[in-house]
Amino acid sequence: MAEQPILEVRDLVKHYPLTQGILFKKQVGAVKAVDGVSFTLRKGETLGIVGESGCGKSTLAKVLMNLERATAGQVLYKGEDISRLSGAALKAVRRNIQMVFQDPYTSLNPRMTVGDIIGEPYEIHPEVAPKGDRRKAVQDLLDVVGLNPEYINRYPHQFSGGQRQRIGIARGLALKPEVIICDEPVSALDVSVQAQVINLLEQLQQDFELSYMFIAHDLSIVRHISDRVGVMYLGKMVEIGTDLEIYDHATHPYTQALLSAVPVPDPADREKRERIILSGDIPSPANPPSGCRFRTRCWKAQERCATEVPLLAVPAPLAGGARHDSACHFAAERETAAA
Repeated sequence: MAEQPILEVRDLVKHYPLTQGILFKKQVGAVKAVDGVSFTLRKGETLGIVGESGCGKSTLAKVLMNLERATAGQVLYKGEDISRLSGAALKAVRRNIQMVFQDPYTSLNPRMTVGDIIGEPYEIHPEVAPKGDRRKAVQDLLDVVGLNPEYINRYPHQFSGGQRQRIGIARGLALKPEVIICDEPVSALDVSVQAQVINLLEQLQQDFELSYMFIAHDLSIVRHISDRVGVMYLGKMVEIGTDLEIYDHATHPYTQALLSAVPVPDPADREKRERIILSGDIPSPANPPSGCRFRTRCWKAQERCATEVPLLAVPAPLAGGARHDSACHFAAERETAAA
């Protein structure tokens, strides 16, 4: 019998209403930020989420944390639906699911010391660390993330960007969670610092048996850290599979276009690579195209794409033996666009 996923998302929807009027507001539409996303996260696994800006990655993270209420769908933590919890029940779940935010400069309160920032979760969950043990617990966390425990009385402005992100990671670890949602945790850092933070996250995952949902724009970083990768476009999950399946056997045209834009370090190999240039702009999430949402920019689009929504399922047959979910009517066809 297969092990139960630690986190399971079923047909998750988050719509933001669009209204008109001042005194008497009338809903005239909705921004479909997340529109029917499903996936699973297993214990000890890292699931990478990639996609263009505005595709719904950060909104998805907020809904999983219950920072935003889901419009529809379910978020199951160890089989329990947590998407509608509130009060004490939500407080208990949040101890096990924590978040590392994107910007280390704005996610830390500048008026609080590092000790107060990392120790704040203990004020909400005093059972984790009684008052007499909190200073030692915070110093231990600083040591775990590679910072000097003597920095406990310093303020965020006294640290570099990479050090601040380590403080954010320490805060996420304070309650000993099982799942950490990383919302672009290295996008605001220098490349050399990015590598240090990624290596730290990998080491912490081994030491504490953590499960990560890792959101990022950089496809090379996602491949390095992820066991599986999900690709989002305009609120939908369009392809999901292992890192090898996605990077070596991508079947969705949008994924193929994303991968063709990844920089190649060797100048000699750049000449051999076929770049896929997408035409047109990203449609508005308030008025997405009918059928397949990618069809307005896709070189494979046919009449069927305008009328039938493609399901995220395994197409057959697939070239190269790849067997992973792809939301494309013509995923089995390997033609690429003209460069």
